[in-house]
Amino acid sequence: MQDATVTTRQGADKAMKKCLMALAIASVLSGGPAQAQQTHDASDKPSVVLIAPESVQELLKTHFELPIAALPDDTARATFLRRAQLEVGELLATEGYFTPTLSLRPAGDTGLLALEIALGQRTLVSAVNIEFRGAISSDRPEQQALIKQLRAAWRLPAGKPFRSPDWEEAKSALLARVSRRDYAAARIEDSRAEVDSNSANARLSLVLDSGPAFRFGELAISGLERYDKKLVTRHAPFRTGDPYRQDKLLEFQASLQNLPHLNSVIVSIDPDPALHEAVPVQVVLREAKARHVSFGAGYSSNNGARGEITYRDYNLLDHAWNLASGLRLEQNRQTLFATIDTLPDALGYRLSWGARAETTDIQGLETTNHALSVARSRTQGQIETRLGINWQREQRKPSDSAEESIKALVPDWHWIRRTVNNPLYPRRGDVTEVRIGGASKQLLSDQDFLRTLVRYQVWWPMGKRDTLSLRGEAGYTAAQSRFGIPQEYLFRAGGSQSVRGYAHQSLGVQEGSAVVGGRTLATGSLEYTHWFSGDWGAALFADTGDAADTWRDMRLSTGYGAGARWRSPVGPLAVDLAWGQKAEALRLHFSLAVAF
Repeated sequence: MQDATVTTRQGADKAMKKCLMALAIASVLSGGPAQAQQTHDASDKPSVVLIAPESVQELLKTHFELPIAALPDDTARATFLRRAQLEVGELLATEGYFTPTLSLRPAGDTGLLALEIALGQRTLVSAVNIEFRGAISSDRPEQQALIKQLRAAWRLPAGKPFRSPDWEEAKSALLARVSRRDYAAARIEDSRAEVDSNSANARLSLVLDSGPAFRFGELAISGLERYDKKLVTRHAPFRTGDPYRQDKLLEFQASLQNLPHLNSVIVSIDPDPALHEAVPVQVVLREAKARHVSFGAGYSSNNGARGEITYRDYNLLDHAWNLASGLRLEQNRQTLFATIDTLPDALGYRLSWGARAETTDIQGLETTNHALSVARSRTQGQIETRLGINWQREQRKPSDSAEESIKALVPDWHWIRRTVNNPLYPRRGDVTEVRIGGASKQLLSDQDFLRTLVRYQVWWPMGKRDTLSLRGEAGYTAAQSRFGIPQEYLFRAGGSQSVRGYAHQSLGVQEGSAVVGGRTLATGSLEYTHWFSGDWGAALFADTGDAADTWRDMRLSTGYGAGARWRSPVGPLAVDLAWGQKAEALRLHFSLAVAF
């Protein structure tokens, strides 16, 4: 290159487009790499060897085609060298090398030619000028503070190598940061990259026009036929007149997509500056079938083989209430259930009614349980709360011990906070759960008790793919005795999602030849997961814990092992082989390793 200075409007923007166009034309004229491979034998090798620094070899091998046919004379060699100077020069310009030197010479005694490339000095960003226009440029302190934050977060500051992909990415990131809060119509009005190839410097400038500040307007809903608009409006996390937030739109869409009443949902706005004072929120829906019957089968290491039939009605009594009912038959548990969930009210609370009949035979303990419940719940952001009351009557029969009939009316409070980056595949964050419930002899119960349970799980990213997780739980039921308390309000441990290496609910209180629930629980788990690819991984883990009648009776049991992980559509599927230290045996566990 002989120019002292290269100055471009939309600078590297146009250079990149020109480069891509030149490559496309060259590919068409030459037949492209794919065609070349088809017209030459697979054993043919290029007649020219590429000699270039390792940092750009992959770029050149991917986008620059070396000739396979020999270059017999000076004219053919000069033609190839001119093509190489054009195409390689444009490719290297995208990486910040504007003055490369190319030479063609014999490659030793091989009979081939060598195309040798010297990169020259890499161009660095010497200055960045970002001008803000529109409502964001007002003198108000909050706007000025925002502009300061945006300048500080700019991804291609002075001193960094100038690369066209980095330049495009930096502009896109800046525009995204501005447009997701308040300024939905923000746009880059102008951008320039002025490159001085002699001094290897690039001066960057751009003008960003935020446009006006937007506020949410009314919901414009289309696609509803059998349901009232309240099905949609009560899930909106914003009100008319609130400042525009892109994350609120995404939250709204995710909330609607989780509704079983709907098949598809699109939530958007038209970022027309003329509508900024009250921009309508477009909600385009497609309803799902109101009634659904399904059959299923499966297997788990905790409960064995499973078969089930379920019936759902998403528009019960024409109120958009959700009826879920079914019969589930497992090897050691059989359940008949029905629940009815209402729509959330204006404050986001929904009511749930439930009925259940269940029989179990686990670790020598046979139970028959009938339960009725009603609860009021709400989810706000990361917090889920539930307050309910549960009545149940239980018949329990431990092997080689006395049979007992129990009844209890239990008010129950449940609180969960989820701060994970991904609910299905968490890699960073934590989940905290607290549950408190109790009963009194004065109120339809056989025993006075107060049950508390605390669970905590945290994930830390390790490197680019791996994850380290820690899980712990502790529970205590305050009562004079475990007798007269349903098993749901006592504790047993062991199995998947508890202490691996031991059978499901095999850690607890020995009563006759059965294992029954105790009044104390403590478990912990440490797990390291390495993901080999996008969907498959392997884990190493160690678990410990026990359930007992008192803290003094507790004897921790430890299990450790390894397992495989698969990112299934419903969460990570875990297959673990664990050694139970006390059991002195290997045990295979299957589980869906989701956060509680």
